[in-house]
Amino acid sequence: MPKDRVVIMGAAGRDFHNFNLYFRDNPNYEVVAFTATQIPHIERRTYPPELSGPLYPQGIPIYPEEKLTTLIQEYDVDQVLFAYSDISHEYVMHKASEALAAGADFRLQGPKATMLKASLPIISVCAVRTGSGKSQTSRRVSDILKKMGKRVVIVRHPMPYGDLAKQACQRFATYEDLDRYECTIEEREEYEPHINRGTVVYAGVDYEEILRHAEAEADIILWDGGNNDLPFYQPDLHIVVADPHRPGHELRYHPGETNLRLADVVIINKIDTAKEEGVALVEENIEKLNPKALVVKANSPIFVEDPGAIKGKRVLVIEDGPTLT
Repeated sequence: MPKDRVVIMGAAGRDFHNFNLYFRDNPNYEVVAFTATQIPHIERRTYPPELSGPLYPQGIPIYPEEKLTTLIQEYDVDQVLFAYSDISHEYVMHKASEALAAGADFRLQGPKATMLKASLPIISVCAVRTGSGKSQTSRRVSDILKKMGKRVVIVRHPMPYGDLAKQACQRFATYEDLDRYECTIEEREEYEPHINRGTVVYAGVDYEEILRHAEAEADIILWDGGNNDLPFYQPDLHIVVADPHRPGHELRYHPGETNLRLADVVIINKIDTAKEEGVALVEENIEKLNPKALVVKANSPIFVEDPGAIKGKRVLVIEDGPTLT
């Protein structure tokens, strides 16, 4: 029986995870290429043979997403798998239309095919959009668990900007670890607050290997999500953060809407700065999609290291998150 030829569309995160978990050792498929977007300089590289497994001794090439139609035609592709996050539903369907028009099926994979089961309790913190406030929520949840006497290990959604083989399983416990793995500013921004709290962080590319290492030193694993992606591990408690500065986005972005539908707890964040009508619309949409979820309203206050340095002055606060940009 001939193999189905597959192109996986991604952004150096969910795409690699789905491949590792579902396709790497699957004799029914041949993944001929990844396409990449969002992550700088990831295209024109190769998913290395150290990670791609024995069915792919040369690794798998990574191309710019703009070449999707050409790849489908040149490789006679049967299926296109869409595997990245924080994308409007409209954009996803435009890509589906492109794939169908070029002659391939278009596919999404859900939790059953892509979530690993842990031997320990998993709490996941995800969102309906990137920039909703996952990181501060993860830190708060971690602090609460540690006060309860639990050993908490953070597993962070991937940000593999460097050598993929060397980044397969990374453990961060000190600032020296950040230097050793040549972390970018974006990675340091996520890892340093946990390290400052004495919490070990894992990240990388191979999340099954990461899980086995994390299980060896934790009572509870806390999944610290990226963008609005789903967790890579099956959660026992799924916390999802919503942003009332962008009301309605919880229904219009992939896979954020899926997160909302799966949530055990939905945190409506930033209510101290959001408009009342924005908060009300988010509440209404939660009630429509997931009425069983526990809804928590939260503030997102700004703190500075030295308040005296700015006291009595007019201050402009610049965020790097998409709420403002």
